[in-house]
Amino acid sequence: MAQPLMPHATASWLVDNTALSFEQIAEFCGLHILEIQAIADDTAATKLTGRDPIRAHELTQDEIDKGQADPDYTLKILKGPEQVRRTKGPRYTPVSKRSDKPDGIAWIIRNHPEITDGAIGLLIGTTRTTIAAIRDRSHWNIANITPKDPVTLGLTTQRELDAAVAKAAKAAGIEAPVDTRLEGDREALIVELRAQRLQLAREAEAAENGELPAAPAAEPTAETLFKR
Repeated sequence: MAQPLMPHATASWLVDNTALSFEQIAEFCGLHILEIQAIADDTAATKLTGRDPIRAHELTQDEIDKGQADPDYTLKILKGPEQVRRTKGPRYTPVSKRSDKPDGIAWIIRNHPEITDGAIGLLIGTTRTTIAAIRDRSHWNIANITPKDPVTLGLTTQRELDAAVAKAAKAAGIEAPVDTRLEGDREALIVELRAQRLQLAREAEAAENGELPAAPAAEPTAETLFKR
């Protein structure tokens, strides 16, 4: 039988908001009854944030009512059009970072308008509705949304963001922007590596000729300076 996308969070919500038996919740969520007992007693390893299966289109109120009326009734998951299980996509975003999502979305919309809402949703882990609300400034908290780099916020990685930008630019027929923020550091690193290779080549040549490389001058100490 199909199970909720987030079984533990769904179980937490059902424990707090319904009169279903632990057996019914355990069977619906695919968990052991002792896990349900731990959630109910708040003895689970971490405090779970409940996930409403009705809003997630995984369960109907009528189905919950049937279960509450008959303890032997087995809940049936609703396989609606939104019941999609992705094998690839955005990673789970911790609760502490979810409030940062609107800021990250606003930054992408402002700096990379060529990225589609679907790509933003995969990148940040959000819905098209939220993205559209931020894009047309109808979001309920728009006054407090400040565009911030989603990489800095920890919502995605620089590699994933660059890949999304490049893909969107290619689809739009425009040239992908080049990040030059580290150009100076990159050039300095290249110069340093070349100098190191040159020094190693000189040392290898000296070793072949039986020449000992000159020992580096010792750092002056307080004792040597006093003797001078």
